[in-house]
Amino acid sequence: MRLKLLSPGEMNPEQKETYDESIAGKRGAAPAPMMAWLNSPQMAKHATRLGEQLRFNTIFPAKLSEIAILVTARHWTSHYEWFAHKRLALKGGMDPKIIDDIRDRRTPTFDDPKGQMIYDVAKSLHEGHGVSKPLYDAAVELLTVRGVTEVIGLCGYYTMVSMTLNTFEFGLPDGEVSDLA
Repeated sequence: MRLKLLSPGEMNPEQKETYDESIAGKRGAAPAPMMAWLNSPQMAKHATRLGEQLRFNTIFPAKLSEIAILVTARHWTSHYEWFAHKRLALKGGMDPKIIDDIRDRRTPTFDDPKGQMIYDVAKSLHEGHGVSKPLYDAAVELLTVRGVTEVIGLCGYYTMVSMTLNTFEFGLPDGEVSDLA
């Protein structure tokens, strides 16, 4: 870990306010990257609010939104992000085979066309740096413009999360080993 994370008692008032807001939210705990973001308290406040919105309030159930998050974590080989969201994906009902395929960089087989579309859009955003017109048109038809917007938001936000976790070298909890090579 390249950064000393502050305990609540070490935080200045602005940092503590952001920390307290995050633990009072739907997560019930401070998300790991926020502890690094507290070095820029206003960034931490807004990023954490965005993260809560994307994690809990998109039009997608966890089983679907976690597809975009796992594709992002795998793209960035973000060990901590993968560790955290693999558990959430399983809890949300994602097929473990899909998780394994994303981990191994194989295209999964989805029984839900929305899952396939979220995967295709997320992969295109990361690998192609955008979305082709045919893919965009198909995504809007299936997911709606709001849905496409939220997939972009999930990929973008979790890219920032992955970059933060990777840059500051957040480790996995004691005894845990990364699934990512």
